[in-house]
Amino acid sequence: MEALRFQVVGEAFKKKPLDVKAPSERPCEYFGKKVFNREKMYKYLPKDVYEKMIDVIDNGSRLDRTIADAVAAGIKQWAVENGVTHYTHWFQPLTEGTAEKHDSFIEHDGKGGMVEEFSGKLLVQQEPDASSFPSGGIRSTFEARGYSAWDPTSPVFIIDDTLCIPTVFISYSGEALDYKAPLLRALHAVNVAATDVCHYFDPTVKKVTSNLGWEQEYFLVDEGLYAARPDLLLTGRTLMGHDSAKNQQMDDHYFGAIPERVQAFMKNLEIEALELGIPVKTRHNEVAPNQFELAPIFEETNLAVDHNMLLMSVMKRVARKHGFRVLLHEKPFAGINGSGKHNNWSLSTDNGVLLHAPGKTPEDNLRFATFIVETLMGVYKHNGLLKASIMSATNAHRLGANEAPPAIVSSFLGKQVSELLDHIETADKDFLAMAGKQGLKMDIPEIPELLIDNTDRNRTSPFAFTGNRFEFRAVGSEANCASAMIALNSAVAEALVDFKKRVDARIPEFEKKLAGTEHSAKFHAIIDVLREDIKTCKPIRFDGNGYSDEWVLEAEKRGLDVEKSCPKIFERYLDDASVKMFESLGVMTKKELEARNEVKWETYTKKIQIEARVLGDLSMNHIIPVATRYQSELLTNLNHMAVVFPIDTADKLSARNKKIIQEISERTFAIEKGVEELVDARKLANKITDEHEKAIAYHDKVEPKFDEIRYQIDKLELIVDDALWPLPKYRELLFIR
Repeated sequence: MEALRFQVVGEAFKKKPLDVKAPSERPCEYFGKKVFNREKMYKYLPKDVYEKMIDVIDNGSRLDRTIADAVAAGIKQWAVENGVTHYTHWFQPLTEGTAEKHDSFIEHDGKGGMVEEFSGKLLVQQEPDASSFPSGGIRSTFEARGYSAWDPTSPVFIIDDTLCIPTVFISYSGEALDYKAPLLRALHAVNVAATDVCHYFDPTVKKVTSNLGWEQEYFLVDEGLYAARPDLLLTGRTLMGHDSAKNQQMDDHYFGAIPERVQAFMKNLEIEALELGIPVKTRHNEVAPNQFELAPIFEETNLAVDHNMLLMSVMKRVARKHGFRVLLHEKPFAGINGSGKHNNWSLSTDNGVLLHAPGKTPEDNLRFATFIVETLMGVYKHNGLLKASIMSATNAHRLGANEAPPAIVSSFLGKQVSELLDHIETADKDFLAMAGKQGLKMDIPEIPELLIDNTDRNRTSPFAFTGNRFEFRAVGSEANCASAMIALNSAVAEALVDFKKRVDARIPEFEKKLAGTEHSAKFHAIIDVLREDIKTCKPIRFDGNGYSDEWVLEAEKRGLDVEKSCPKIFERYLDDASVKMFESLGVMTKKELEARNEVKWETYTKKIQIEARVLGDLSMNHIIPVATRYQSELLTNLNHMAVVFPIDTADKLSARNKKIIQEISERTFAIEKGVEELVDARKLANKITDEHEKAIAYHDKVEPKFDEIRYQIDKLELIVDDALWPLPKYRELLFIR
C-alpha cells in the first residue's frame, strides 16, 4: 500500500500540461457553435415557423404542436450536418444531476432498410423508463411512467454525437419530478407579479425577466491521488486527514498565478463551454490551495441553470483529459475553505431596466425602493424556506465556517440603501410632494445612477445587495441552482402580489384624502405600504458579524430560523406558509412538496450512510492495520535495544518509542470502539421506517461519531511512519505541480 501511495504521488508530480489548441477563430466567432440558437433557427426553419418559435421564447406563448415537425426537421438537418447520430431528452431529476437516454435517428424504411427520422413527436415528448429516479412516493412501480417534455425556451445543443433536448420531467399524473418544471412556474409567477407592479411606474412594461449569474467554485486533484483515496472516490470528501503544515494561511493562492496544468484545463474547458453557448468570462485561483472559480456573464435564470448543470458535467469530462478530477463537494478538505456557488440574482424589464438598480428620477428611485423592500419581504417571510432550499448533507459542512455565510438567512444592504429605507420609514407627511402633473419629488438626496461600491463588504451575509442585484451566497457548489431560484422567485412573487393588492386597496382612500389626481394617490399609497413593509421586514436586515454567537441569539429574538439540523431544516418546505405560497402561485402542490421532502430526507440518510460505511472500512482495513504494523516495528526495536545496550541506557533510549507504542494502542482502541458505536448507531437508525425520523436519527446519532473517529486517525497520521501511511496526505493532495 505504501509503495502505491508514493508511486501515485510521484506520478502526479511528473505530469506535464496537456497541449490545448484553440480554434483558429476568436471566441465570439465559435460561441454557440454547438447550439441550435436563433441564428441556426433563422437558417434552418421556414420563416413563419421561425417567427412562431421566437414568440414562444420571448413572450411565453404556448408552443403550437402543428409546427413541431418543421422544427424537428430543421434541427435534424443541422444536427446531421454536425455528425450527430443520436438524440436525447436531457432533464434534471431529483438527484442533483442530469439524466439522458440516447436514441438513434434510425427507423425501418419498410423496404428492408433503414432511414434516419426525427419527428415533431419525438422532439416534443418522450417516455423514458425512469422508474428508478427518486419520486418521493408519487409513482408506484406498477404505474411508473415518467414523461419528458421539451422546454423550447432553452436551446438544444450537441455533445459529441448526440443532440441534447432540454426537457421537463413529469409523472403520468402531471406532478413535477424534476427541478425545471417548478422553476419555469416560479419564473412565470415572478414575471406576472413584477410586471403588474412595474405598471405603477411604467405602463409600457410587458415582461419582467429573472436573471442569474452563478459563480462556480471547485477543487482539482490529480487523478491518481484521487483514486488512492477511497473516501474521495466514494463520498466526494476526505473523511480523514491532518492539516498540511502549509495550506491557505499565507493567502498566496488567492488570485495568484494559475498553475500551468490548470490553465491548460481551464482553456480547454472554456473552449467547450463557449461552443455550447455558455458565456464563461472569469477564471481565477480561489482562497484554498487547488481551489478555483469560473463565472459567466449573467443570463435568464432558466437558461443559466441549464448552463450550470451542463458546465458541471463538461468540466468533469475535460478534467480527466488533463489528469485531474473535479471536486464539487462543498467541503472536500477540513481546515480550509469550502466551495460555494454564489447566485447573483436580479429582475429586469423587457425595455432593459434593472429593477434593483437606482435611477435618475424620484419615480425611478421609488420603483427601486419598492423592489428592494418587496424582495426583503419575501426573504423575511420565507427565510427558513430559503435556507432549506440550499441545505444538503454536503453544504451543511460549509455553512457557518469562516469562509461561508452562516446557516441563518439575513440580508446586508450597505449604508446608502439602509439609510434610504430608514428615511422612507420615518419621514414626515411632507416626504412626498407632486412636481407637475405626472411627476413627484421626495425630500431625500438624489441617489446616484451608480452606487458607490459600499455594498459588498460583509462577506458573512448570505443574501447581500451588491449595487444592482442580490447575491445569494449560501448556495452550495454541487447544488442545482434551480432549488434556490424556485424558492427565491416564488417568495418575491408572493410579496409583490400582496404589495399590489394592498396598494390598489388604498388608492381610493388617498384619492378622497388628497382630492388630487389618481397619479398622486397612487404614489402616496405606494409609500404608505412601503413604510409598513420596511418596518415588517426589518428583522432580516443585518450588517454585523454573522459568525458571532451573539448574532445567533439576536437572530432568534428577531424570529429568524436558527435551526442547524439539516433534516429539520427541510421541514420548512411543508410549513403552512410555504405550502400556501407555492400553491397560490401554481409553482408546486402540497403533494409535490411532500414528495420532494421524502426525497430530501432519503438522500440525506443515504449520503451519511455511505460516509459511515466508508469511514468504518478505512478505519478497520487501512488505518488500524498500518498503525499496528508500525507499533510492531517499534516493539521489535525495543527488544533489539535491550540486547545491545545496558538496561539503564536502553530504557532511556527507548522512552520515546514506548510513548508512541502506548499512544498507538490508546488511539487504535478508541477507533475500534468508535467504529463499533458507529455501526450500532447505524443499525438502530436503519430500523426506522419513516424517512423523516430516520434522517434525524442519522443526523443526531450517526454523524456525530465521525469527528470522534477522525480525531484519533488524524493524530495517528502524525506519529506513524510516513512510509507506511496508506492514504495520500493533504500536503500531497493540495498542491498541484
